Amino acid sequence: MKKVIISIIGAILLGIVLYVTIIYYVTYSQGYRAGELVKFSHKGIVFKTWEGEISQGVSEGQIFYFSVEDKDKEVIQLLQDLQGKNVKLTYKERFGTFPWLGDTKYYVTKVEKTE
Repeated sequence: MKKVIISIIGAILLGIVLYVTIIYYVTYSQGYRAGELVKFSHKGIVFKTWEGEISQGVSEGQIFYFSVEDKDKEVIQLLQDLQGKNVKLTYKERFGTFPWLGDTKYYVTKVEKTE
């Protein structure tokens, strides 16, 4: 009976480790988005995360919501400086997210100012 309980607990722990590893390290897609940087803020109650949005057109449906990890200090500073300007964002999409990483599955890794 003891071996069965230890095996079940081991399987659960292994599943949790695999889930966290896949969510954090495996990239679902990578790409670029361009538009006007409408909003960039540091928000949250328990976990403060960097969240932003760019407008890619006229309608609400063409808003791209994204997050930036705290470790990307250069990207955060560039986004703060380019508020209201046209930008090109390089992002990676993950399968999911965790509350301490951000609200979206899209994480910006590079920012460029465009004309």
